[in-house]
Amino acid sequence: MEKLIVILTFAAAVFALLYALITARKVMKFSEGTDLMKKISLSVRTGANAFLRRQYKIVLVFFVIMFVVLGVMALLELLTPFVPFAFLTGGFFSALSGFIGMKIATASNARTANACREGLNRGLRVAFSAGSVMGFTVVGLGLLDISVWFFLLKFVFHLSPADITGAMLTFGMGASSMALFARVGGGIFTKAADVGADLVGKVEAGIPEDDPRNPAVIADNVGDNVGDVAGMGADLYESYVGSIISACALGVAALGSITAMALPMILASLGIVCSVLGTFLVRTKEGASQKQLLRALSRGTNFSAILIAVLAFPLVYFILGKENWTIYFAILSGLIAGVLIGQSTEYYTSDSYKPTRNLACTSETGTATIIIGGLSVGMLSTLMPIVIVSVCVLISFFVSGGAENMSSGLYGIALAAVGMLSTLGITLATDAYGPVADNAGGIAEMAGLEKQVRERTDALDSLGNTTAATGKGFAIGSAALTALALMASYIDKIKTIEGGAEKIANLEITNPTVLIGLFVGACLPFVFAALTMNSVGRAAQSVVKEVRRQFKEIVGLMDGKAEADYATCVDLCTQASLREMVLPTVVAVAVPIVVGIVLGCTGVVGMLAGATASGFLMAIFMSNSGGAWDNAKKYIESGVHGGKGSDCHKAAVVGDTVGDPFKDTAGPAINILIKLLSMVSIVFAAVVVNFSLL
Repeated sequence: MEKLIVILTFAAAVFALLYALITARKVMKFSEGTDLMKKISLSVRTGANAFLRRQYKIVLVFFVIMFVVLGVMALLELLTPFVPFAFLTGGFFSALSGFIGMKIATASNARTANACREGLNRGLRVAFSAGSVMGFTVVGLGLLDISVWFFLLKFVFHLSPADITGAMLTFGMGASSMALFARVGGGIFTKAADVGADLVGKVEAGIPEDDPRNPAVIADNVGDNVGDVAGMGADLYESYVGSIISACALGVAALGSITAMALPMILASLGIVCSVLGTFLVRTKEGASQKQLLRALSRGTNFSAILIAVLAFPLVYFILGKENWTIYFAILSGLIAGVLIGQSTEYYTSDSYKPTRNLACTSETGTATIIIGGLSVGMLSTLMPIVIVSVCVLISFFVSGGAENMSSGLYGIALAAVGMLSTLGITLATDAYGPVADNAGGIAEMAGLEKQVRERTDALDSLGNTTAATGKGFAIGSAALTALALMASYIDKIKTIEGGAEKIANLEITNPTVLIGLFVGACLPFVFAALTMNSVGRAAQSVVKEVRRQFKEIVGLMDGKAEADYATCVDLCTQASLREMVLPTVVAVAVPIVVGIVLGCTGVVGMLAGATASGFLMAIFMSNSGGAWDNAKKYIESGVHGGKGSDCHKAAVVGDTVGDPFKDTAGPAINILIKLLSMVSIVFAAVVVNFSLL
């Protein structure tokens, strides 16, 4: 059985990576268009590569320090010797996922714009294919990392299942750390550039979006790739591997056999095949509406979800046996929850529905009312995801035997997260295609392509905003389930350490340390969001000042007779984002250790519970508010409420500017935060047990 697990998981990883390679080659065969389009695309690609090189140098310092710290702990026998190396591989593959996704995205932007000259469907196919490369690279590298480590720990070092999962949980910490750097750093870059370009270009100068006269326009396009592609790839890589590993760990605790580890790994492998089949169903017709475009993408994702739902039943029956067949409903509940969260997010953020259209109406009375309306939409949008996830947790817990066996019930919750992410290949493809379409629109504008080309890229971009918001909701929902599973893994980990069971005996809410930890954890997402929002604000100020300076000092720029200094804006965004990304990440790593030392193990459990609850709500709220503001602006740009250049449009641009760091910096980073807190707590559990003050 063990060897079969490794073979199937490794084969699925190779299959995903081969499919990504074939798709990438297909994309690269499309033409980049005119010489000017090639030049603009090269500028974006050069800026993105330069940013990642400098970011990875800073991240390398952090990983070296953490490797030394974990190595010392291993020497003191507080950790196994595999942990420092697992941490490094998790970070490496997380970074590699984002890097490969960014490379294909920057190579596809001009190709998508040129394909839109031929038709909407052709443009959709190119952008979606580029997104598919990202999606299947993430799942392929994730399963490759898991299968190689499983093989080494089981067949080379002959560890027990419990020790295998204990060591493998650590590369989740490495992946989460890298993802946080990527999301925060890339998010600060992209939103600083976006805010600077919009406020000075659209509102003050009154020039169109992506106008080549705007000095921040290239930085804006670079930011789409380093934040929404590289950052998102690293983010969902750690979500994917984290859900699988936590399910494996809880499965060993629940059933005590290798088959419990087999199920999540093989389920993820099967999900890759279903996702590949779903990609062939994504196509549309010329002149398609937003609803028709959404239907085109939903056709592929829904087919994959239905297929994995059908195939999961025989998988559970034959792997876990007929006595555990009801666990299938835990997987099914996760799948359904993922679809429902996506639909809920779509309803609140797409301009095809009332919330965003009503939000656009509020622009008629000014900037203040559209901001108030956007905040209201985001707050209200948290209700359905909370209900959906709560029902999913209840179902997955009780159908897995939770009433009689707590460990088995928690295993069911972890499997629900794996079920939700099992078709991540195609789900991420629909998400990652958005930044490609956005860049394509910018290139169409800067290269002066035909009006219909920009209309097609705008249609794809608007759809991309909705799918991106849907993808964020999907990622946040899975993060909540994974965080619950990791919290259970932390408690199990404490109990395996000598003297740990006594320190975690009282987890009642009336225990002061649990209560204080709950308050600290609930506060963390707010502090974290404040840090990242302030970082965007400071970085954006420097870009705004630079754009204003160039408009004022470069003679002939506004007349189109001189070229803007794009490189300076790119460099400003790079410096600011790299400087600002360090503190939030250090806070996320340090707080669980400090709380553990001061409040003990029970305080850490309270902190994890508080952070998961408030973080889930905060991330949904910020993501959906930002998505609604963005699409309200695009809805107005389509011609309603006065269209582009009107007072309503200017109000909507300000609303979108407020929403930008909501949906692309702070919000997405919070779902990484709640998982990283759990990962760090698990890795440093022995330190807390042995050295806590309480």
